[in-house]
Amino acid sequence: MSKLLALLLLFAGAFASAQEITAAAAADMSAALPEVVAAYTKKTGQTVKLSFGSSGNLTNQIRNGAPFDAFFSADEEYPQQLIAEGLAVKETLYRYAVGRLVLWVPNDSPLDLSKLGIQALLDPSVKKISIANPATAPYGRAAAATLRHFGIYDQVSAKLVIGENIAQAAQFVESGNAQAGLVALSHALAPAMKDKGRYWTVPLDAYPTLNQAAVVLSKSKQQDAARKFLEFLRTPEAASLLSSYGFSLPEEKK
Repeated sequence: MSKLLALLLLFAGAFASAQEITAAAAADMSAALPEVVAAYTKKTGQTVKLSFGSSGNLTNQIRNGAPFDAFFSADEEYPQQLIAEGLAVKETLYRYAVGRLVLWVPNDSPLDLSKLGIQALLDPSVKKISIANPATAPYGRAAAATLRHFGIYDQVSAKLVIGENIAQAAQFVESGNAQAGLVALSHALAPAMKDKGRYWTVPLDAYPTLNQAAVVLSKSKQQDAARKFLEFLRTPEAASLLSSYGFSLPEEKK
């Protein structure tokens, strides 16, 4: 009987392990996606392990064989690259959200963002401006595009502090290591930051649209489970959670 019990426990453990999927996700999702996962797990019993980073770095990890089942990018380009390279399943590609970029300052900042907008970055009190790395983070590219759109990139480039990803860029300004930051709206609305500062929403025409897409990875041994999780992202419950962090649905024109 004890041997049978041990065997059943071993089987149950193996089954539980097999059921867990791992999703690589862009750092702008670091506050929102855990809530989506919690809702999904409560509904299905399926567990999802999350690994956050810049979309570019995660793409390179996938190329190097990282054992992820799904990938949530902050753009569509990286998933498309993986599809072209045979590393992601084309028919699973799903644009799950549109992200927004904001200029964020802490509560003790003297800057009037509603009046100054992006020009606040030219104020002498701003010594450091945090952005994500434009080479690997879509939000970093959006930040650089914004500064160029408003014609102030050359004036502020020496002040830029580069985060490895958008979550680190937000951390820099939230912790006071920068006086202002171009960060994801999802971080500005997250519990860690929403009461610590204020933000100005960058106009959509200032940077390329942050169409965020997810895809199931070709080498995943849990493709069915990964597909089901992506399907959950299409539900009103998931959409409502993402909306609470400032994401809009792809079909919405805002």
